[in-house]
Amino acid sequence: MKFFLALFLLGQILMAAKIDNIEVDGIKVPIIYEEDSRLPIVTTQLVFTNSGSIRDTKIAGLAKFSSRMLNEGTKKLGSAGFADELESKAISISANCGKETFVIEVSSLKEEYTQSLKYLKELLADPNYSEAALEKVKTTMIGGLSRKENDFDYVAAVELNKLLFAGTVLAQPSSGEIDTLKTIKLKDVKNFVNEHICLSRAIVVVGGDVTLDEVKKQIKKVLKILPKGTAQELPHFEASAQSNEKTLDKETQQAYIYFGSPYNMAVDDEDNYKARVATFILGTGGFGSRLMEEIRVKRGLAYSAYAKVDVTKSRSYLNGYLQTKLESSDEAKKVVKEVFENFVKNGVSEDELDQTKKFLLGSEPLRVETMSQKLNRTFQEYYKGFPLDHAATELKKIEELQLDELNAFIKTHTEILQLSFAIVTKH
Repeated sequence: MKFFLALFLLGQILMAAKIDNIEVDGIKVPIIYEEDSRLPIVTTQLVFTNSGSIRDTKIAGLAKFSSRMLNEGTKKLGSAGFADELESKAISISANCGKETFVIEVSSLKEEYTQSLKYLKELLADPNYSEAALEKVKTTMIGGLSRKENDFDYVAAVELNKLLFAGTVLAQPSSGEIDTLKTIKLKDVKNFVNEHICLSRAIVVVGGDVTLDEVKKQIKKVLKILPKGTAQELPHFEASAQSNEKTLDKETQQAYIYFGSPYNMAVDDEDNYKARVATFILGTGGFGSRLMEEIRVKRGLAYSAYAKVDVTKSRSYLNGYLQTKLESSDEAKKVVKEVFENFVKNGVSEDELDQTKKFLLGSEPLRVETMSQKLNRTFQEYYKGFPLDHAATELKKIEELQLDELNAFIKTHTEILQLSFAIVTKH
C-alpha cells in the first residue's frame, strides 16, 4: 500500500498545479493552472463564487434557470446556430450552478483554444435573452419538476432539507418549484447574471496542453467584458439540532426514508480526513459499512443504505437514505438510530479501519484520472483554503491514522444523534 501511495504522491508532484492571477480593471482574478500535454485538449472554467443557488433569495430556482439561459447560445446566432458553430470545431461550452458556485466550462482541442474563448466572449457579450429562449427554458425546467413529483427519492430529499434548514435558502430545491419558475422574467435573469457573473467573484481554472502565458493572453480578452461587481461573504447555515420528522403519504410501493443531522465541522478543519474515514465506515463504503451490514445483510430491510457528510463553506451536515418495504419503515428507522448510537458510543474496530485505509488509499488515483477531475480537485483545495498538495497530505494522514485517535474523534460528534427523518410512504 505504501508503494502505491508513494507512486500517487510522485504523480502529484510531477503534475503540480500553479496558482497565479491576472489583473483586469484593477481586480486581481486568481488563475488555477495545470499543464497536461498527454492529450491535445484544453479545459477552461470560469468559476463565480457565492453565485449558485444559495443566492436564490428572491426567486427559488433563479440561479439554475440563469445557467440554462446561458446554454441557449447568443442572441445573434440563436441556440441552434451557436450550437452548430461550436460543433463544427469540436468545442463545448456549458454553464451550470451548484449551491455556492456558478460555472461556465469550455473544452476544445488545443488548436481551437483561441477560437473557443472567442465564442465564450461572444456568449457573455450577447447571451440569447429572448422571449423564445426564456419560454423554452421555462417549459423544460417545469416539465422536469413535473416528472419529479413521482420521483420519491427527490421528494424525500427536498423534504429533508426543509426540516434541516427551515427558514433559509437551503430549504428550497435548487431547481425551484413550478410556481416560482412560472414567475421568472428576462429582467430577473439579466439582473442575476449582471450581479453574479463579475470580476470580483471570478476564479479562472485551466488545464491541458496550453502554456500559462497563452492562458493569460486569451482569458484577459474574455474577462475584460465582465462588470467589476462586488464580492460578498458567503452565508453559513446551521443544520437543525432538533430531531424532527415529516411523513408524506403518496401512492408508492416502497417507503423512502431520508435522514440527516448536524455535523459540527468547518470546511477547513484539519480533522476532515478523520470525518472521511469515519463516515466511510458508517455509511459511505457500501457493502461493509455499518448501515449496510445492519440494515441489509443482517435484517434484509433494504437493498442499500447510505450516509455521507457534506461539509462546505455554507453548511455542514450528515445525510443518508434507504428504501424499504412499507411495513418495515418503522423498524428501518429504529435500526438507523441504533447504528448511529452504537457508532458514537463504541467507535470502530481495527479491522474496519484497516479495510477503509486500503480502499481509500488504493482507489485514490481513480479519482483524478481525467483533467476535469484533476481541475476540480485542485479548485476545491484552493477554494477551501488548503495548500495545493492537501490531497496528498490527507492521504498520508489517513495512512498513519491510529484507532484510538479515530474513536476519540467519533465520540466527540454526538450531534449526529439528533437525527431528522423525511419519509415518503403509503398509509
